[in-house]
Amino acid sequence: MIAVLHNIRSLYNVGSIFRTADAVGISKIYLCGITPKPIDAFGKPREQLVKVSLGAEKYIEWEYCKSTPKLIDKLKKGGYKIFSIEQSKKSIPYYKIKKSAIYNGATTCGSNKKISLILGNEIKGLPQSILKKSDKIMEIPMRGKKESLNVSVAFGIVAFHLSNY
Repeated sequence: MIAVLHNIRSLYNVGSIFRTADAVGISKIYLCGITPKPIDAFGKPREQLVKVSLGAEKYIEWEYCKSTPKLIDKLKKGGYKIFSIEQSKKSIPYYKIKKSAIYNGATTCGSNKKISLILGNEIKGLPQSILKKSDKIMEIPMRGKKESLNVSVAFGIVAFHLSNY
């Protein structure tokens, strides 16, 4: 499983996602658009990100990619399922994703578990251009008065759920 972070603003959120990605076994993180990288333009570690990631940015492979839609096209050609986390008219609860959707139609676990989990901006979420390219749009049902979770918390919930398949 890989993660794609589209226009995430907060260094703390990105650091938290790196740390959770390490815990769940994510193989790579793509940092797209304005999403900050673990190092600055001078090659120095970003203090806020490293404080939260606790060094996970050193163990999780990562790559910067300017265009998320182009990256999605590349991932699809590579056999990845594109799963976006977003509240939308077409979204389904994350726990209703079937194993067959994850394993490209196979009925057993194996090396064909190619999932790309896409997360968007803390305020604007994911744009329609990305949602249209998604194989599934998943949401976390809200039961309280708030209508959303922090992006790093949402990542953790869904990533751990999918890793159990």
